[in-house]
Amino acid sequence: MIIKKDRMGALLGTLAQHKTVFVPALIDGVSKFAPYREGLDVRFDLHNTKLPPKDLLFPQTQKMYRYGETAEGGHYVEQFDESSERVLFGVRPCDMRSINLLDDVFLTKGFVDEFYEAQRKKLLTVCITCAAPAETCFCESMGLSPNEAPDADILLKSCEDCYKVTAQTQKGEAALADWRDFLEDTQAQVLPGKTSLRLNFEGVPQKLSRMYEDPIWDEISTKCLNCGTCTFVCPTCYCFDISQENKMKEGVRFRCWDSCMFSEYTAMAGWHNPRPTKKERVRNRFMHKLCFFEERYGKTLCVGCGRCVECCPVALDITRLIDDIGASDA
Repeated sequence: MIIKKDRMGALLGTLAQHKTVFVPALIDGVSKFAPYREGLDVRFDLHNTKLPPKDLLFPQTQKMYRYGETAEGGHYVEQFDESSERVLFGVRPCDMRSINLLDDVFLTKGFVDEFYEAQRKKLLTVCITCAAPAETCFCESMGLSPNEAPDADILLKSCEDCYKVTAQTQKGEAALADWRDFLEDTQAQVLPGKTSLRLNFEGVPQKLSRMYEDPIWDEISTKCLNCGTCTFVCPTCYCFDISQENKMKEGVRFRCWDSCMFSEYTAMAGWHNPRPTKKERVRNRFMHKLCFFEERYGKTLCVGCGRCVECCPVALDITRLIDDIGASDA
């Protein structure tokens, strides 16, 4: 089954009548996933959006609980549920992989984050393969493929003037019932993508586990600004802080994104900080991405999307670090 590219707008309009459909778009000059509406500058031609789609499941700011005192002198606590039926349409294979990794964090190891779970259960994922990955993309070096996304509910493989449509889950098969007026039962030649940036990642997690005190961390952290840009554009960073706002006898507890690159993130009572300088913070970020997460979940946390490579203001390049460690004798 295929869908012609010139029919995508009509399909999105139909789907948006029943659910909120998030698509890659340019909003005030910034590419991100935004709710579809008529006239929106939808950009399926983008290699990737600058901002990842993780805030659909893990919002940048999220209300958790409302609490307060009743008129009778009692107390109450009410949990927020802001989840809704959504479609993530046009996500790339690397970002689809990032959602799978966030599932591991928020839904496994004996703990379930109910806020994430509520959003995840109501999300339909439609992935579009990459026929022409960007120069900064290196997903294949991280064990992914620009042509496959096995965790997506529906996969659209890029062809010349259409997409080959495949349902990969029961949720995806059910969703295709709403697509029937836009699909054609014919064949088309898929345009396979291939990344031009290739890294030597073999053995890197194992080498890193022996490099905690290596001088390399002094060297690469020198130019880091600790601005946190890399963590906020990364699709798999999930640090957050919990705070509250109180007014009279009522209050709201909420969480918001934080960053391990900020000095206050690990500040403790008595002003002790186990990561007092840039060296410790830079080391933690790269060790977590390429070593610690794999030790805990058996997967590498970097998906090779290249966002941090593009956005770092001082060009602190994770790909160079990977190649240097891969070529080392550690």
